[in-house]
Amino acid sequence: MWRLFNWLSPKHSQQKSPAPSQSRLLNAGRLAETGISASTLDALHSLEGHLFCWLLDASPAQVNQTSPNEALVLAELERRLTKTALEELPRQPAVLPALMGALSDRDVTRSHLAGIILGDPSLTDQLLHVANSPFFKPGEQQIESVEHAIFLLGIDGIRSVASAAALRPMMTARTSQEALFAQRVWRWGLSCARASELLANAQGTDANAFFLVGLLPSLAYITLRREVQRIYRSKLPEETIEPSVVRKALRHFDWHTAQIIADKWNLPPRYHAHLLAAERPSPRSEHTPLNDGIIMGTREVLRHAHQRNLSEEVLREAIPLETRQFDEVRRALLLMLREGARSP
Repeated sequence: MWRLFNWLSPKHSQQKSPAPSQSRLLNAGRLAETGISASTLDALHSLEGHLFCWLLDASPAQVNQTSPNEALVLAELERRLTKTALEELPRQPAVLPALMGALSDRDVTRSHLAGIILGDPSLTDQLLHVANSPFFKPGEQQIESVEHAIFLLGIDGIRSVASAAALRPMMTARTSQEALFAQRVWRWGLSCARASELLANAQGTDANAFFLVGLLPSLAYITLRREVQRIYRSKLPEETIEPSVVRKALRHFDWHTAQIIADKWNLPPRYHAHLLAAERPSPRSEHTPLNDGIIMGTREVLRHAHQRNLSEEVLREAIPLETRQFDEVRRALLLMLREGARSP
C-alpha cells in the first residue's frame, strides 16, 4: 500500500515525483526482521487483498484484473500528486490548529476546550453527532451539549471524538455511487485509529496523535477514489470506474496522499514521523502503534463484517504484546465495532 516518501523536509513533495511503491499496508519489511514465519507474512499480504475486496464490494477477480484504462488513470493521478494538484484534496478544517493545540496540552481545561469547539458551529454539530454515535457514546444517555460531552467522556475521551468530528464531514458520501465505500472506509478508519490509540496507550506514548494519524489512511482512500472518479469523468467519460483501477490507485498512492494531507494541514512534525515510521521503519525499529493498529483494526473490522481475515494465532504473532495488554486492546476495539454496528 505505502509509497516511499522522504519527509525530512515537509516541502519535498513539490520537488520530487513519487516513486513506484514496493511497501505494503501491513508492512512486511519490518515484520520480517522480527523472525515472523513466511506463512504469517503471506497471511498479512492476503489480509490487504481481503480489505480491498470489502471496501470496493468486489470479488478478488474484479480487484485483480488488468484494465486497459489503468495506465492512463494512474499516470494522470501520479501527475497530479507530483504537482500537488489533487482536485479532491481536503482543505484543512479552520479550527484544526487551535483544536490540535488544545488536544496536545495535557493541562487543557474543560472550559478552554469547550470554547474552541463552540467557536465553530459546524464542529459543534459534528462533535455532538459523533459523541452520540454508538462508536463513542458511553451508555444510553443522550449527549445534549459540548460541555455535557466533555463531562461524560472526560478530557482524554473527548480528544478522539473531537479528532473524528473534525474529519467526519470529509468522509461523508456525496453520491449514491460512493455511499457504500464511504461508509466502509470510515468504519475501517475508525477501527485503525482506535486500535492505534489503544496500542499507543499500552506503550505509554502519544495516544491522541496516533488516533488522528490512524484516520489519515482512510481519508487518503476516499480522496483517491474521488480523484480517480474525476479522471474517469474527464478522460474516460463513456467508461465506468473499475474496482481494479481504484485498487491500484489505493495500493500505490495512498501513503503519499496521507503525507500530502498532513503537510497541507500543517500537522506537527511528529505526525509526519509517525506516518513515515509505519511506512518505512528501519530494520531495528520497534513495532509502531500505527502499523500494528492498522493490522489489528483491519483484521477486526473484516472479522466483524464476516469477511475473510486472519486467524487468532497469526494476529497474536504479528502484534507482539503481552497477553493481558493484547486482550484489553482487542476487547475495547470489539466493543466499539459491536456498538457501531447499530449506527446507519
